[in-house]
Amino acid sequence: QVQLVESGGGLVQAGGSLRLSCGASGRADNWPVLGWFRQAPGKEREFVGRIAGNRGVTHYTDSVRGRFTISRDNAKNTMYLQMNSLKPEDTAVYYCAAATQLGYWTTVSQYDYWGQGTQVTVSS
Repeated sequence: QVQLVESGGGLVQAGGSLRLSCGASGRADNWPVLGWFRQAPGKEREFVGRIAGNRGVTHYTDSVRGRFTISRDNAKNTMYLQMNSLKPEDTAVYYCAAATQLGYWTTVSQYDYWGQGTQVTVSS
């Protein structure tokens, strides 16, 4: 059974940092694309970024580019989301997701498996 488990969320002041982890069942490099999404109260789940392929190519949505970094440790079957210079508008439940096909995936429907989410709250 496929499992993705997020951890690392919490409460942080604006300007601070957090690192989220996503543990994947099986080898992380078996997943062609791993992504991060977030969902704020009353809003739709939105794409944050992804890491894809053997070379770990990353792509980010405009609002987090330059502040967030996605990385992958294949030996630990884990993906990370390093979040710096956090803003109150980054407050959301953050989800990791995995796609079984390689592609330029940025929407919820393009990912096949999801974690349960971890809350990130940024205070002003």
